[in-house]
Amino acid sequence: MQQKSAIVIGAGIVGLASARALAQKGFSVKVFDRHPQAVGASVRNFGMLWPIGQPPGTMYNRAIRSREIWKTIAADANIWYEETGSLHLAYNKEEWQVLQELENIFKKEKRNVALLDKNKIAEKYEHVNTDNLLGGLYSADEMLIDPREAIAAIPDYLQEKYDVKFYWNSCVSYISEQTVYIGNHEEHEADIIFVCSGADFETLYPEEFTKLPITKCKLQMLRTAPMPERYRIKTAICGGLSLLHYSSFKAAASLPVLQKKMAEEMKTYLDLGIHVMAAQNGKGEITIGDSHEYGLHLDPFDRASTNKLILDYLKTFLKINGNAIAETWHGIYPKLTNGDTEIFFSPDPGVYILNGVGGAGMTLSFGLAEEMVEQVMMVNA
Repeated sequence: MQQKSAIVIGAGIVGLASARALAQKGFSVKVFDRHPQAVGASVRNFGMLWPIGQPPGTMYNRAIRSREIWKTIAADANIWYEETGSLHLAYNKEEWQVLQELENIFKKEKRNVALLDKNKIAEKYEHVNTDNLLGGLYSADEMLIDPREAIAAIPDYLQEKYDVKFYWNSCVSYISEQTVYIGNHEEHEADIIFVCSGADFETLYPEEFTKLPITKCKLQMLRTAPMPERYRIKTAICGGLSLLHYSSFKAAASLPVLQKKMAEEMKTYLDLGIHVMAAQNGKGEITIGDSHEYGLHLDPFDRASTNKLILDYLKTFLKINGNAIAETWHGIYPKLTNGDTEIFFSPDPGVYILNGVGGAGMTLSFGLAEEMVEQVMMVNA
């Protein structure tokens, strides 16, 4: 029996996860990307694998499954990772109330969380700013990778383990009758084609995307130079603004009270979609962010004023030298506006579009791709 073939378009995290899932199902897989390496949102993020942000059920389970796959790949491919957990800090009574409610909710959901008081935090995390600190919520589920290192290494891993073929500098111009065309003359046929093009959804099937409730999100981020060896945050760390950002936190009954307080006292931050987090990689560099601006046609220029707001807020909960910043950048990812968590549909026979995972691509993609490939196999059985 001849081996079935699959093509994946896009070598970001969704494309890589799809290639892995297809290869595990026995497909001969080719991956096409227009660049010499992945350069989009998949290399421009924190590298946080973030189950705590996902609501219970399908999304949380998908995040946990993805984390386990990340651990396996990282171990096999010698990719740095650290199971740091995460720490959300409270500096006013409204934030502290939300964290107390979340601890109770999350424990009922069997998540591994614990409230820490100010003294415990000061003892364990020496670089946390304890001025006005009331306490924090620690979660053990979260893990860090370095997205630049990991996304660059996974293609070699997939090629070696599953014989996945990568075609770089190959811009797909169109797809017709399960054939991918590179320019006008190069053709590649496959039984199944996955289109995982991220924020570039104008190139292939643009007419399908215009029907969807989809926009783009631009976020500004910063990274420090390597910190001194003794400076380790030891966890992924967040301030109170992050409590307004993740869907799982909406379960807290008092969250609207905190939202009202933030709207009155930090309107500029909310207008720019700023919530502030920090993650330190194996080299000692700290990635910091971020802001969120939405629209189909986003300003290509970054604002120094936005970066200053991010750093100013960071210093309220982390002792850090702002002069250590070595890089700034922005990333753009697609986001659904109706609350859905992903796009998965077939515009033509044998062609599947997988996109729209929002800012949770690193957290969800491996588990999501397994689920979607399983669906395709059932349909085509």
